[in-house]
Amino acid sequence: MVEPVEIPPPSLTARLEALLFVASEPVSAQQLAAAVQLPIQQVEQNLTLLNLELQPRGIRLSNHQGRYQLITAPEVSEEVELFLGLDATSRLSKAALETLAIIAYQQPVTRPQIDNIRGVNSDGVLRSLLNKGLIEEAGRAEGPGRPILYITTADFLQHFGLGSLEELPPLSLESTQNGEPDPDELSMLKD
Repeated sequence: MVEPVEIPPPSLTARLEALLFVASEPVSAQQLAAAVQLPIQQVEQNLTLLNLELQPRGIRLSNHQGRYQLITAPEVSEEVELFLGLDATSRLSKAALETLAIIAYQQPVTRPQIDNIRGVNSDGVLRSLLNKGLIEEAGRAEGPGRPILYITTADFLQHFGLGSLEELPPLSLESTQNGEPDPDELSMLKD
């Protein structure tokens, strides 16, 4: 006769992983803390641990503006698309990538600020990025005309395989002798 094996109760990290797995949209640490009935600091510590545990696996923990979600690892995107019968990930135009870079590094940012950096009107590109769900409106700026503020979304992070905005590569616009940004560095925003 085989002795039954006693299975220990799941760890907090495992319980959080299960909750994130069944969540249909990103959830806050506060929501998770309420679900497991523990202090938010303990939940945040275990979310950090979960993020580390998931790094070598096929899923990742995304954190965007304090909301967490499990996403597929970017390294397996081709296999996932093939398995699900999806077309290749939609390609973004050069203008869309340029605008996304500006928003990602400057957020929240207004359309006039984006236009000033790019040197061209960005209405069409912003509309396209909004429709794709890569950016969203985040209120209005104080000032003349109260222009709309734009920020990136959790879908932006997922599209580029980022866990959070902190994973963006550093951007350094070093000044030249005359105090102006280096044109080569600025061209990185425009290329």
